[in-house]
Amino acid sequence: MRIYLAARYDRREELRAVAARLEAAGHEVTSVWIYGLREGVSDLAAAVEDIDGVAVADCVVSFTEEPTAHVAWAARGGRHVEFGLALAMGKRLCVVGPRENVFHHLQQVELYPTIAALIEAFSAPMEVAS
Repeated sequence: MRIYLAARYDRREELRAVAARLEAAGHEVTSVWIYGLREGVSDLAAAVEDIDGVAVADCVVSFTEEPTAHVAWAARGGRHVEFGLALAMGKRLCVVGPRENVFHHLQQVELYPTIAALIEAFSAPMEVAS
């Protein structure tokens, strides 16, 4: 399965470790942003690259945040746009962490409380339809 990982940009190192574990389980991660190659790249080019990553993915996994008194850094969140794009494109949707907005309550959204729970679910053998 091709998986796009969406999270705060400053979590990219953590997400590289998640990507490695998903790839070891046989998945392909389409999130180029996690490798931190955005220096000298225009915001437009970065946005197009992220849209392309969502478009080719089968599943988008959003890594959410616990609410805090000061959420200015969380409010920016391109991850929310990526989730919306995936919803509009009919992709499989997963949230790791708390629900951050009303769209995370949709019936088709899979909720995982931790990264470990996501990795366990995505590492299980896939059932083959007969």
